[in-house]
Amino acid sequence: MRDAVIVEAVRTPIGKGRPNGSLAHVHPVELLARTLRTLVERSGVDPALIDDVIGGTVDQVGEQAMNTTRYAVLSAGFPESVPATTVDRQCGSSQQAVHFAAQGVISGAYDLVVACGVESMSRVPMWSNVPAGKDPFGPGVAERYPEGLIPQGISAELIAAKWSLSREEMDAFAVESHRKAAEAWESGLFADEVAPLDGVTRDECVRPGSSTQVLAGLKPAYYDPAFAERFPQIDWNVTAGNASPVNDGASAVLITSSETAARLGLRPLARLHSFAVTGSDPLLMLTGVVPATEKVLRKASLSLDDIDLFEVNEAFSSVVLAWRQETGADLSKVNVHGGAIAIGHPLGASGTRLTTTLVHAMRARGARYALQTMCEAGGLANAMVLEGL
Repeated sequence: MRDAVIVEAVRTPIGKGRPNGSLAHVHPVELLARTLRTLVERSGVDPALIDDVIGGTVDQVGEQAMNTTRYAVLSAGFPESVPATTVDRQCGSSQQAVHFAAQGVISGAYDLVVACGVESMSRVPMWSNVPAGKDPFGPGVAERYPEGLIPQGISAELIAAKWSLSREEMDAFAVESHRKAAEAWESGLFADEVAPLDGVTRDECVRPGSSTQVLAGLKPAYYDPAFAERFPQIDWNVTAGNASPVNDGASAVLITSSETAARLGLRPLARLHSFAVTGSDPLLMLTGVVPATEKVLRKASLSLDDIDLFEVNEAFSSVVLAWRQETGADLSKVNVHGGAIAIGHPLGASGTRLTTTLVHAMRARGARYALQTMCEAGGLANAMVLEGL
C-alpha cells in the first residue's frame, strides 16, 4: 500500500494583520508565491513534476479571490501545466489541504503534491467576504437555531464557563505560549522552517516579556450586553491577551510517497499516518478538537500515551485548556515551540503552519508520533497523526 510523507515544510515569518504590520505591503498572492518558490528551492524538486497545489484561504474575496492558489503558482514561476485549487474549511483550510494532498498520494492520484495556505488579514480583513446586511447562513439554519448563532469570541467565553476556566489560568497559558515561542527563536529552532521575506526574519507578535500581571490589565474583548443577558454564565474572561491575534502569513508542505521520495532523492521528515474530520455544536463551535482527537486516535489504533507531541491550534486559551481537560493530555507535550497566541493565526495559512512547526519539532526531539488538531468556525475540526521517520 502506498504511503504519504512530508519531504519539505516552510513558512513565512508571521506578521501583524494590521496596516502597519511587517508583511502588510505584500500582496497575498505574492506572499504564497514566495513560500512556494522557497519550498521547491529547498527541496530541489523540479516544479514541473508537481501534480497539484492545494491551498487554503478563508476570506476568498478581493485580493484573495479568484483561486488565489492558482495565481500564486503562476507568480512563483511554476510551469503553467501545474494546476492549483483553493479550499475553505475555515481555520483548518490548509490542514484540510494536507488531508486532501496526502489522501491523493495514498490513492495513487498524485505522486508529488503541495499543500499550502495563505491569509493576509491586513489587506483582506476577517469577514470582508460577507457584505453588510447579507446573511451567509440562510433560513434553514435560522429555523434550526432560532436564538441565533454566535461569534467565535462568545463561543470561547462559553467554553471557559462550561469548563470552569479562570482568567488567571487562561492568561498563564498565553504567557507560556509566548515564553516557548521566544525560547524557540532564541535557540534557533525555527531556522529550518522560516523563510525570511523582504527583510522580515521573525514572527512579529511574539512578546518575550509577556506576564500574567500585564495580561491581567486587559479588558474583556467580546463583552456584549445582549449576549450577557442571553448567557448569564459567562464571566467575560477572554481578552486580546489570551486569544490569537490577526495575522499575515503563508506556509507550505511538499508531500509524496516514500517510493517517489527515494526515486527523487528526497528525505522524508514524517509520514502522514491517519486523518479525521468531525462536526460539533455550532454554538460551542470550537470544541470539535475533542471528538476529532478521539476519532483520529481510533483510526490510528493509538492511545493518547503513544503521542509524543501535540499541536492544538491556540485560537483561544480556553479551547486548548478545555481540550486538555477532556482528553487528559500532558500539557508539556502541547505546542512545544509556542502556539498561535504567540506566533500568530493567519487563518488560511495556520493549518500548514502548524504542520511545518510540528514536523521540525518532531525531528528536533526524536518524536515517534505527533497529533495535530484545529477547531474551525461552524463547529468543525480536523485532526491527523504524523509518524516520525
